Amino acid sequence: MTASSSWRSGFPQSGNDTAALYTQLTTSADASVYKRSVQLVDGEVFFMVQEGLERKLVVVGEKSADKFTGTEDQVNGYQVKVCPLTTDNRKALQAIFDWLVPRAVGTEIASIGLGDRLGLASPGHIAAVRSRDVMPILAQQSIRELDLTGRNYTEVLDAAAWAVFQEGYTKGYGADGDHLKKPSDVQMALDLGFSMITLDCSEHINDKVSSFSDAEVDAEYEKLDSNLRAHFEKTYLNQKFTLKSGSTVKFAADSFRRMVLVYVHALDFAEDVYKNIVVPTNREIDFEMSIDEVATPTTPQDHFFVANELIARGVKFNSVAPRFVGEFQKGIDYIGDPKQFEAEFKIHAEIADHFGYKVSVHSGSDKFMVFGIVGKYTKGRFHVKTAGTNWLEAVRVIAMVNPGLYREMHQYALNNLDEAKKYYHVTFDPAAIPSLDDLSDEELPDLMNQDAARQAIHITYGILLQAKNADGSYLFKDRFYRDLITNSDLYSERLRTHIGKHLDLLNVKEK
Repeated sequence: MTASSSWRSGFPQSGNDTAALYTQLTTSADASVYKRSVQLVDGEVFFMVQEGLERKLVVVGEKSADKFTGTEDQVNGYQVKVCPLTTDNRKALQAIFDWLVPRAVGTEIASIGLGDRLGLASPGHIAAVRSRDVMPILAQQSIRELDLTGRNYTEVLDAAAWAVFQEGYTKGYGADGDHLKKPSDVQMALDLGFSMITLDCSEHINDKVSSFSDAEVDAEYEKLDSNLRAHFEKTYLNQKFTLKSGSTVKFAADSFRRMVLVYVHALDFAEDVYKNIVVPTNREIDFEMSIDEVATPTTPQDHFFVANELIARGVKFNSVAPRFVGEFQKGIDYIGDPKQFEAEFKIHAEIADHFGYKVSVHSGSDKFMVFGIVGKYTKGRFHVKTAGTNWLEAVRVIAMVNPGLYREMHQYALNNLDEAKKYYHVTFDPAAIPSLDDLSDEELPDLMNQDAARQAIHITYGILLQAKNADGSYLFKDRFYRDLITNSDLYSERLRTHIGKHLDLLNVKEK
């Protein structure tokens, strides 16, 4: 929405009658006012407007005006302050409306991570989840994504909170410090107000153990503390555990020591972060264990061992992200045998249910082939992360409204694939991408339905957004944002439909 700043002309002539103003704003045909944002509290009115390419907060009333930074004005006798969407103004608004503060989800409801690399996607995400029984994690970014886009966590929180206010979404949302590897980053995210931490344990998982000889395994295992070895052996070696579902998990001697060596240091890392950083926040935090960034699939024994040990150490976690069989590459459907995935996912879901937490599916964008399986075996208690697909829908909009810009970006992406592949694992063949010379402008949006083109554009998002001209100006970013803001309704509708498809297949239906 890019309406002119006509909102002032819609004010009643009644001076300080804020109830009349509220009614006027919520029923007016003025497109510059975000009607869902209009709030009447203690005789004051708060709402958001669009002025050109900028959104602004309008505060009507004198009691709260001093809490916000902005430009004071008088409109038909009303005391008005027009405020930029800054961090300080966001915090002031959160102090008035607690539904703008990210909160923990817990384990009893489905949740979906909706990574917004641009800071423009959350209105569309809210449209997708508004009438569904699912909690949106609107502020979800990893350090890698921040580095590639040039953003920071404060900006991510700002974008999500302002979108929540704009859309009047009062059902609650979360903020996920995604794939954090350093304790200092976990601390930073929690200090800023994030409600979820996805702890990436990959640097503490010994993925090399799978290539060790038996003698090497034995030698490394003997280096562990004798009391710890005794605990592991007494608890797990040749033991069989019966899950609530009736399925069993048995720890055989031939793989036991390898399993311990793979995960033992990850357990120490998670315990340290939880007890020394998460617990002292003294508020509810969704704490997720990410053990998926490894080369080999997580076995049921691995999963049970990690969960059981964390619980024994007093670590309260809400979800675990295993490494599933097959490939979850970025921006495309599942690669692998769905029947094998179903057989193995069923056990992972049963383990999670046994202990009372959720299974988390990472790189969940567009995994339509297996969403039905995820929804079925988790009984609707899951977490699924998406991010890249939201960027790709933005690119689709650009292809629709500014094909010339899309052609420039597409070619630049192809020229920089080698650099982008340093950050993401993909296996597409660039030769499979249709030549732009063979495509009309009307055919360009359909490239976002073609796997190779999707992945090429997906992994180059940081390169495209940060590319600069010789004079230091952005090569694409300013034009890209201008066109998305100008066509924000189209972008939101694309996201509502596309994320809605994810939720439909996950069996999170419209109410």
